[in-house]
Amino acid sequence: MIRRADPADIPALAALVVASGDDGGDPAGLPARLARLLDQATHALFLAEGDNGPCGFAAAEHRLAPGGECVVLTCLAVDAAARRRGLGSQLLAAAEAWARRRGVERVQVSVPLAHGDAHGFYPALGYEAFDTRRVYRRDLR
Repeated sequence: MIRRADPADIPALAALVVASGDDGGDPAGLPARLARLLDQATHALFLAEGDNGPCGFAAAEHRLAPGGECVVLTCLAVDAAARRRGLGSQLLAAAEAWARRRGVERVQVSVPLAHGDAHGFYPALGYEAFDTRRVYRRDLR
């Protein structure tokens, strides 16, 4: 089952994020960051639940971008034991439905080169590679 996450799901979401390896280097601060995202109207978190509880999640953000509005899938992860059951596709479909309800006609996702499985997953669902870019960042701590 796929559903919108709520504040009671924060511990399960945090565990899934840490297991995915995408905790931003601060697992202790993750619950507070997830709570902030749940409070923002421009963000949506979706949770996949299997027979043994939460087993995947997706995070989406409604943004202004060059060329208009889009929803960016900022994270999609399914527990290794729950993969190959269609949960990733269902989570992506939930994010796409959220985008449509918001009147947004484009969903995009950036995939690290090292995530080889994802480079087959998204095109199989109709996503097209459209850009290459160098990403810059500056830590403000």
